[in-house]
Amino acid sequence: MIAKRQLLLRANSLFLGKAAIGGLAADVLGIFFARGPQASLISAAPHAGIGFIEAHGLALILGMLLWRAAPSRSWHLAASGVHVLLGSANLVFWQIFVATGLLTLGYVTTSLHVAFAVLQLCAAVTSTRASSLEVSR
Repeated sequence: MIAKRQLLLRANSLFLGKAAIGGLAADVLGIFFARGPQASLISAAPHAGIGFIEAHGLALILGMLLWRAAPSRSWHLAASGVHVLLGSANLVFWQIFVATGLLTLGYVTTSLHVAFAVLQLCAAVTSTRASSLEVSR
């Protein structure tokens, strides 16, 4: 069971990392070069891009941390929390996907955030204190 939970954390890490790198690339293009899908939103006010850079940068850092994380209850809960936050932000600010013509990306990433939030929560609930202690030894 530990191996499956480790695989879940690694899959989660890959998703966050790839999505974050793509997001950061689009952020930089839109903010500094007025190109790409976000240019229409932030080229007139590039300072507003701070939230884009922060969100995608933190997702990348969290993805790297999850790659090395032990499959313990606390890491599964943290991963679930990350996806609840990111998925909720996508839903609350859904109009960004509409305005940038990235609806398909919105559907895919938001669905994956929901899926990973649920899977990580299930992994946290099914992990035992004993298995968490085995990993830390």
